[in-house]
Amino acid sequence: MTATPTPPTSTPNEQSKRLGRETDPTLVRNQPALTSSSGLVWIIVGGILAVTGIAVLAPLIGLGPPGVAVGGIALLSAIYLVMVVVRFTTAGGRFRLAIMATCMIAIAVVGLATVGLITADEWNVVL
Repeated sequence: MTATPTPPTSTPNEQSKRLGRETDPTLVRNQPALTSSSGLVWIIVGGILAVTGIAVLAPLIGLGPPGVAVGGIALLSAIYLVMVVVRFTTAGGRFRLAIMATCMIAIAVVGLATVGLITADEWNVVL
């Protein structure tokens, strides 16, 4: 009979490599915008992205399924409002910044999805 191999145990060197990664400033999760920012940069950039999305959707109000562009504009505005409320009502730290980053991603996704839906309907891709 052969003995079953035991899994290797972590050496102090491997543990120190992991600790080094936690302090590595080039990791995405260690960026100042996600760790120590006041949130103002998220408000500014999120506002620019929301206004850009609304500016793209406003001329499309008459196109596509009725209400899609208006709904997209309302949703973009609501997500940005959530971002602002979170900035001023949530305690500072990673949690607040993570919520604000998520709102920023949501603004981009909603804007792109709304324009894509209107475009697909106009090109008769949607049945």
